[in-house]
Amino acid sequence: MARYPYIAIEGVIGVGKTTLARLVRDSFQAELLLEVFEENPFLSDFYADRARYAFQTQMFFLLSRYRQQHRVIGPTLAHSCLISDYSFAKDRLFAHLNLAGDELEMYERVHNVLAEKIPMPDLVVYLRADVDTLMNRIATRDRPYERAMSRDYIADLRLAYERFFADYHDAPVLAIDTDSLNWVSDSEALGYVTGQVRATLDDGFEQQRLPIFPTDYLQSAETVAEGLLPAGRRRLGDFQRWQKALDRSDALLSDLYFNYMGLTQEVGQLGAEMTAIWRQQKVLYQQAGNQPEAMEQAVSECLPHLRSELADCLSYLLKLANNAGIDLETAFLEKVNR
Repeated sequence: MARYPYIAIEGVIGVGKTTLARLVRDSFQAELLLEVFEENPFLSDFYADRARYAFQTQMFFLLSRYRQQHRVIGPTLAHSCLISDYSFAKDRLFAHLNLAGDELEMYERVHNVLAEKIPMPDLVVYLRADVDTLMNRIATRDRPYERAMSRDYIADLRLAYERFFADYHDAPVLAIDTDSLNWVSDSEALGYVTGQVRATLDDGFEQQRLPIFPTDYLQSAETVAEGLLPAGRRRLGDFQRWQKALDRSDALLSDLYFNYMGLTQEVGQLGAEMTAIWRQQKVLYQQAGNQPEAMEQAVSECLPHLRSELADCLSYLLKLANNAGIDLETAFLEKVNR
């Protein structure tokens, strides 16, 4: 990486984010960025009356988290690895759980402006736990303002986290189930988690696997509505990571030269398809005498092969970018800006 890595640890209240951040700090020789939440003057009132104090609490958290992360992340990464027990993105998760209507709309406006100025983590470690585990851990640490926290709220929050990270693509995510892990008293558990994080960073990214669905299933609007497929937009970086994971699963670890030769072959096949389209367009134009209609019909007749060859070309471009360690989306945007 061009700079030191930034790791954000995420999960529901009580899952052990701060404890883990403190314990793995020395292993990564990292600086710590810990959320300062006790200073929120609305927090205890919010836990007692969520509806009344939700907006004040959420806006205070948003501005506080922005101020802290904007001041700390950039300068720290210039000289050290950084581990945080929260990510800026999670603020929006809480807002959608606690706010609605005009309050949520106002929050979104402010959040969108601030989020553009916050660096994304190189890795998000998402800690999972069931509701019983979370309630036990919350009771064990016995923070006064958490004593009135209801089981239903934690259950809703846990579900919101699951949905959020199912459709989160701004950074690689390493999910770890923690119900059977006690890294405070068990050094093997801590070693396991540390090893998972280190292996992910050494690999560059936690590779997200391509979802496998039948073609007609992918085209069904019901699959998105039911939450079976993420409704959010994919980024070009997601496809790079998927391509890398796919190559590894199929043992296709080819090098830069091999993939360049593959691309030239696919471009040649794409050229053959374009030649077929132009020839068919000429025939159709002689029959109908309308150039745009002739081209549209020619493309339509050759569309299945054209789609296939374009997809092959894209695949090899992704492979080449992975071989060279290039973020293709960033490179494209830089070119456009120039």
